[in-house]
Amino acid sequence: MTPRLAVRAVLVHADRLLLVNAYPPEAGSDLWCAPGGGVERGASLPDNLRREMFEETGLRIDVGALCLVNEFHAPERGFHQVEVFFRCTLSGGTLDPAWRDPEGVVTKRRWFTRDALAAIRLKPDRLRALPWEDGVFYDPLERIVR
Repeated sequence: MTPRLAVRAVLVHADRLLLVNAYPPEAGSDLWCAPGGGVERGASLPDNLRREMFEETGLRIDVGALCLVNEFHAPERGFHQVEVFFRCTLSGGTLDPAWRDPEGVVTKRRWFTRDALAAIRLKPDRLRALPWEDGVFYDPLERIVR
């Protein structure tokens, strides 16, 4: 099976990182991740990321530099996803609790302080420090968790 390609935003505003919970309430997962999602053919990675960010959060962003390539896999299912993370800046909008992801994937959106990140479950692991690190990083295969 060909790896799935996804894009993710590392969006820090007022020294807080935006994360989303991409599980329906009945799934009961407390896992947080960076907003973004699957790449559609024929659109650039930044264009895909702007689309995904707006769908999931209602926010508009400017897409900046690449900062992380991360791989997730579930070998028992044959699933492999390559995620490309970009540093982003907020260019418009505010989080609205009434906003609904048209695909129904993202159910919660929240800004986290750096200290608050230590108390939550999130993936990939590097996301705790990434927003405040300089450089471009690569994290090899990390098992998917729910």
